[in-house]
Amino acid sequence: MCSAAENPRTATTDPEPADAEAAGDDPGAEYKTIGKIGEGTFSDVLKIQCLRDGKHYACKQMKQHFDSIEHVNSLREIQALRRLNPHQNILTLHEVIFDKKAGAVALICELMDMNIYELIKGRKKPLPERRTMSYMYQLCKSLDHMHRNGIFHRDVKPENILIKQDLLKLGDFGSCRSIHSKQPYTEYISTRWYRAPECLLTDGYYSYKMDMWSVGCVFYEMASFHPLFPGSNELDQISKIHEIIGTPPKKTLVKFKQSRMMSFDFPVRKGKGISPLMPNLSRKSLALMYGMLQYDPDDRIDAREALQHSYFRELRIAEKQALTLRRKVRLAENPLERDGIGLRRVPKEAQRQNFLREAQENPLGRHTPPCAVELPKLTVPAVTNLPCYPSPPFQSVFTLPATNRPVQVLQPITYFGTTASLKSRRNLSLL
Repeated sequence: MCSAAENPRTATTDPEPADAEAAGDDPGAEYKTIGKIGEGTFSDVLKIQCLRDGKHYACKQMKQHFDSIEHVNSLREIQALRRLNPHQNILTLHEVIFDKKAGAVALICELMDMNIYELIKGRKKPLPERRTMSYMYQLCKSLDHMHRNGIFHRDVKPENILIKQDLLKLGDFGSCRSIHSKQPYTEYISTRWYRAPECLLTDGYYSYKMDMWSVGCVFYEMASFHPLFPGSNELDQISKIHEIIGTPPKKTLVKFKQSRMMSFDFPVRKGKGISPLMPNLSRKSLALMYGMLQYDPDDRIDAREALQHSYFRELRIAEKQALTLRRKVRLAENPLERDGIGLRRVPKEAQRQNFLREAQENPLGRHTPPCAVELPKLTVPAVTNLPCYPSPPFQSVFTLPATNRPVQVLQPITYFGTTASLKSRRNLSLL
């Protein structure tokens, strides 16, 4: 259990080793610090300016000391970003800098304007529903991309959701894990207010569906400017969930008990629901929110299903229309591509008939010139015996060696980062 003194807005991150890649040697030679953006338990975030191009970036300086590149390569966050980039709703990682003398590592990422917490903090006027809908749609897109790539975030909260005008990007992947990694996971993960019931009531037996519970909590907070389940400790957290959602069916509690050493029992409670807390929420938004906040993760909606929810219907239509318009503009600008698409759309039966007709008209497969051309006459004075030269033997470059030793398979090498002084660069396996 977490103590009551724990900061509820600070994530309890997984102490297990994570996975990555490094580059760079002396960050001071490439960037200059503009100011400090934020501070966390394991890192500081700075606003920096690149001296090469003058652009501004966010620099995440890790507080942990790193002894070697191999140690840096144990960071899971960087490998996750490498796999997930590029995506319009995932924070872009530009470069990783490793200062071997100081044992310091810095992640150079794109700079966003603010996070969701800063957007709604102290705000009195509600966000336009269309804007909330757009942000939620983009957040579900980021998680769908993550989960389809075998990664779940484990710390979705307003502070880790970054925005720049109308664009939303998910950041801070320090707690992420592979969906296919072996359970149990670390129990004390994710910020308490956004922690799913299975994370609270089992000994680390949870899955990627925990992210969707957190999204439901963020959804409510964006609409109301207040956290949905602000528990002061884990026991109070469960109590606040039961107060609104109600206690789960007995079969769900039995499922959780099988994954926990300590037994627990809760008095049956119906729950007052979300509607009394937010009477102005639309029926569709409430339906989606309840789908995300299902007590049993097996009944909880996933990111792909959420994107197909009726709440996002207008955005899906607008997105499809914009895609069609971009395709038409591209074809208008590139006639060759348009003609190529037209040829590819010829029905298979018509293609077969054309082939048979050409074969009958030109049985030898010769190409007929577009118009009649008179060829010059060739005069051969006499028959000449051409000398015969022996053909040189050809040897395949892919033949196996004479010995029975296995052929060495060359692994692809990926260069990551821009600092030339770092000698050891390697391609890494993910998670």
